[in-house]
Amino acid sequence: MQYKNKKHAVEKTQLHIRSKHRDRYNFKSLITTCPELSLFVKPNKYGDASINFFDPEAVKTLNKALLQHHYNIEYWDIPKHYLCPPIPGRADYIHNIADLLASKNNNKIPTGKHIKCLDIGVGANCVYPIIGATTYNWSFVGSDIDATAIASATKIVQRNKNLKTNVELRLQPTPRNFFKGIIRNDERFDITVCNPPFHASLHEAEASTVRKLKNLTKKKPLKPVLNFAGKPNELWCEGGEATFVKNMIYESRRFGTSCFWFTTLISKESNLKGVSKLLEKVNATEVKILTMGQGNKISRIIAWTFLNKAQQDEWGFTRN
Repeated sequence: MQYKNKKHAVEKTQLHIRSKHRDRYNFKSLITTCPELSLFVKPNKYGDASINFFDPEAVKTLNKALLQHHYNIEYWDIPKHYLCPPIPGRADYIHNIADLLASKNNNKIPTGKHIKCLDIGVGANCVYPIIGATTYNWSFVGSDIDATAIASATKIVQRNKNLKTNVELRLQPTPRNFFKGIIRNDERFDITVCNPPFHASLHEAEASTVRKLKNLTKKKPLKPVLNFAGKPNELWCEGGEATFVKNMIYESRRFGTSCFWFTTLISKESNLKGVSKLLEKVNATEVKILTMGQGNKISRIIAWTFLNKAQQDEWGFTRN
């Protein structure tokens, strides 16, 4: 099989400069690392090796191969129907917040287990802790309202020696809470990450998938297939992304001295204006918008802090 057609081997320059995913997928190397991927790899219309990105099992196996090959993960699996996120986009989030931390640390990315990150909605896949722990040696607490997701993430951590001492999983006992019940007294986090549910209803999520598939295949699918899967709480919530982030911001005020940077993904550009106004209303001392690109899609991370200049200076990312 011809694994790489030079004519189409373009660099994905929209991804972060430190991303391990800027080159086209090297399926020959990935199959060497994860032989089961070979079951899903076939030449596409250009003659390049590829997979069917409409097949959830193929996407899941590709993710497994990427995590094994680039992040030295020995074991990774998720229960059926749980979210299987695209690895390059998740990696870009981690690299961008690394730059954000560096902006308050003499432009040097702080590394080591003393740097603590809280992943709100870690999911069954545990991808943010995997990338952050193996790339920058950060410590993570991953929280979720779903006990099955926590059990899955815990299994991933326990079966990978390079995660065991860096990642802790906590079940959020109250679904409407973000930080309360997770952040303990006198516990400090350098940064939080979050991928909010994007849609306001299951109907909206399915309609979005139909539009996406129609644009890609030029045909209207008879039934929407979520190639990256996802349980309802991972895909949609009442009020959608805007309401989810609004509630997170309001609660973050109570933990303003427990965390340096709060961050969350904002997928819909139309939500930025309202979110920015709310952060001004709740007296965030600093707000930053970080732009990420993947393919034709642009997404954003919004970051905010309640620490004043003196508190920021005293924080110290080089502490032991």
